Amino acid sequence: MFIVFGKKAFYAIFALLLVLTAATVSLLLPPEAVETSVSAPTGKTVWVIDAGHGGEDGGAVAADGSKESDMNLAIARRLDALLVFLGEETRMTRTEDISIHDASASTLREKKRSDLENRVGLVNSTQGAILVSIHQNSLPSSKQTHGAQVFYGKKEGSAEVANAVQLALNQTVNAGNEKTEKAIDASIFLMKNVTAPAILIECGFLSNENETALLKSSQYQQRLAVVIASGLLHQ
Repeated sequence: MFIVFGKKAFYAIFALLLVLTAATVSLLLPPEAVETSVSAPTGKTVWVIDAGHGGEDGGAVAADGSKESDMNLAIARRLDALLVFLGEETRMTRTEDISIHDASASTLREKKRSDLENRVGLVNSTQGAILVSIHQNSLPSSKQTHGAQVFYGKKEGSAEVANAVQLALNQTVNAGNEKTEKAIDASIFLMKNVTAPAILIECGFLSNENETALLKSSQYQQRLAVVIASGLLHQ
């Protein structure tokens, strides 16, 4: 007898399996795990996980002073550890609270530019790369706005990855508040200049007090990592 599951049931079952796997990941590969190797067989996907901002550039800041860069890194580490545990090839743009700018950069503006250029260079030099950039949103003019949304770059394959991840988010953390994936603004330096398929995930709104509390919790960070991984691996 064959049982056919709809997409909603698939994500529920897959997410449950990943939650169980994540418990093991937390023991074997904690969020502080170091950057993983990028070497991969020809034709193999390498998930380049980008924790947005870092160092002097904290990104958006919540009312309680919580920095976007810290939440980005926590979620990115968990996503990386989970994918590695599941046998995927990964690489992280940063594994700690730093900017990856060149030593020659001195002003904050120069550091930000150099940091972005180096992230682009890392993605473009990785064979088989698919970029997954982790960020947080903020909309102070509408403090009730909440939820996770995926944006995609211009390279072929980006929209399909974004659709799969957005669907996974909508079936779980966005239930009742579903969003649609969108093409990212052409002015976003990282997404404009990478030569690989790329998505950027705004995991939530730091302008929303309740969502900020969730995004700061290790349990919700792990849940986001599990859901994002389920979308990436099902696309």
